[in-house]
Amino acid sequence: MNTVIPIFRIFDIDKARDFYIDWLGFKIDWEHRFGDNSPLYMSVSKDDITLHLSEHYGDATPGSKVMINYTNLKDYCAGLQAKNYRYYKPAVEESEWNSYIMTVTDPFGNRLMFNEPKAV
Repeated sequence: MNTVIPIFRIFDIDKARDFYIDWLGFKIDWEHRFGDNSPLYMSVSKDDITLHLSEHYGDATPGSKVMINYTNLKDYCAGLQAKNYRYYKPAVEESEWNSYIMTVTDPFGNRLMFNEPKAV
């Protein structure tokens, strides 16, 4: 099986965990550091989605964007809204390409665009 795993640059571990783990509902798969005073590189996942988050300089560009095909997007959005996250109030919108989308931006400027095609 071929898999694509986006890498997002992060600058603050606590903010990354607050956003990805506590709010979006991802789980930490593993974390790696070369030493006690080294940047963190970690894998997080939710369902079939895997992302790598890195503090390493040069691993990724802040402000990147990834499209994630997602089933039951309206239910997921309602669950996020119910958490009343201080920094983001998501909404599902209709796209011009016959899909429902919800875009959220992490504390480092990276954007996750969740996409659910409309039933034909």
